[in-house]
Amino acid sequence: MKVFKFGGASIETTERARNIVSIINDFATEKLLIVISAKGKTTNALEKVVEAFFRKENELALKLLKDIEEDHFNYASELLGTSEPSLVSKMQELFTEIHWVLEEPEGRGYDYYYDQIVSVGELLSTSIIAAYMNLQGLPTEWVDIRDVMKTDNTYRDATIEWDLTQKLASDTFLPKWNKCNVILSQGFIGSTDENNSVTLGREGSDYTAAVMANMLNAESVTIWKDVPSLLNADPKIFPNTVPIEEITFREVIEMAYYGAQVIHPKTIKPLQNKDIPLYVKCFLDKNLQGTLIHNSEKSIVYPPIMVLKTNQVLLQVTTKDYSFITEDNLSRIYTLFHDCKVKINLIQNAAISFVACVDNQPEKLESLLQVLNKEYDVKRNENLFLFTVRHYTQHVLKEELKNRTVLLTQKTRQTIQLVVK
Repeated sequence: MKVFKFGGASIETTERARNIVSIINDFATEKLLIVISAKGKTTNALEKVVEAFFRKENELALKLLKDIEEDHFNYASELLGTSEPSLVSKMQELFTEIHWVLEEPEGRGYDYYYDQIVSVGELLSTSIIAAYMNLQGLPTEWVDIRDVMKTDNTYRDATIEWDLTQKLASDTFLPKWNKCNVILSQGFIGSTDENNSVTLGREGSDYTAAVMANMLNAESVTIWKDVPSLLNADPKIFPNTVPIEEITFREVIEMAYYGAQVIHPKTIKPLQNKDIPLYVKCFLDKNLQGTLIHNSEKSIVYPPIMVLKTNQVLLQVTTKDYSFITEDNLSRIYTLFHDCKVKINLIQNAAISFVACVDNQPEKLESLLQVLNKEYDVKRNENLFLFTVRHYTQHVLKEELKNRTVLLTQKTRQTIQLVVK
């Protein structure tokens, strides 16, 4: 059994959707689990619905939702070339779920409403693609992954209830493969024990594919993207990127940890633990070699691997009484960051101060600043970048840091990180 994951770009247009179905058809004699994201920029569009709802701009929220509805019904009509009553009914039910949320009196946090609304994007896209695959004579079973992927209630970054999900995955998928080779489901989403929708964090579809591969003992996972292979940097940011044909799990997890968007940070562990190879292939040209990611003991020479995280904030936390930042203060500060669910991307401490570079997530950051200010003096710099280079060279650093001011630097033999503006 193999797992294929297709992102939103792969089905952004009906032409691309037809193309990925042709890719799947090439492997239809094997047992496949297909994991698909929301199409195109649907997640971003649904996020705007959530934001309008939370600002109590209900008319705007409904208008934005109406635009998404029209877009998906037009997309389905164009792709299928016909009106499938069962698909129309399913899509109407999914949009009704969002309307119910928008009609609720606001009584829960932003993250809860975010997950109830944004999760519908994956359910819509997979419903449409599954209907098209069946119409094309490719028997496909559609599964609502929320019935399988069970999590805690940490909305927007849920933790999987592993044992329960393992049992549900076996009970759900294995019998279906006795009837049909292709099963199609969603990435990114799951549900709590109260059946509230949750999300696994942005780019969580990769993680879903890896978790299901681990639980179902897959032969391999292939992530189909719009690039020819894994590259040493984001081509949208850095010119002159180079392909990487082979790379170890260890190296990729370092890239992911530092913020590379090619592979989700949590994706590698479930695959490495069971030695399941991961391929990155191009859905625009399935014949390209792509990249193999696997366990390997041989020495691989890598180019400089560059990651740029934008919208960063540098916090300087200083003790008010000039006491040292030793174990007691460090423990207290870490606890406050943890309680406010603020992830630290880079840290450094001096005698009486602690410096942390974090993502600019306004709601979480404001909560953190409120509690920090009670015990410490806090200063912050905003609109910064965190630039990380694995296997760095002085030439690369010189080129990439032109016209930049470096606020903080940390380096080891293989990795350098710089907070810059």
